[in-house]
Amino acid sequence: MSTPKEYTSDLADAEWAKIEPLLPPDKPVGRGREVDLREVLNAICYRADNGVKWRNLPSDFPAWQTVYTYFRTWVRLGVWEEINLALVKSVRQAAGREAEPSLTIIDSQSVKLGQKGGSKLGLMATKR
Repeated sequence: MSTPKEYTSDLADAEWAKIEPLLPPDKPVGRGREVDLREVLNAICYRADNGVKWRNLPSDFPAWQTVYTYFRTWVRLGVWEEINLALVKSVRQAAGREAEPSLTIIDSQSVKLGQKGGSKLGLMATKR
């Protein structure tokens, strides 16, 4: 098997070490995984970095259908949120801050809309 081409969007070893444990394990039954998840992630990063269509991923990545299926599965399972939370914590700690933010900002427009009419307003029928 040839060595895959390297792209500027590829994950560094340190990045991969933080993300790999957050990915779902291989299924316990059936055929084993035939694709390298690091290459799948590299393909997803390449697409995000270059704005190409799934079908236009370079051929040295896994098949675009495979990459897309993993991407959609991970969206459905909440894997991207877990990765984001872990990386935010890591960046905050590297900057000498607490892992968890101590401040939350709430959009005042959302609060104002939530206060109008109360909780029963959405249940009431309207006349036309």
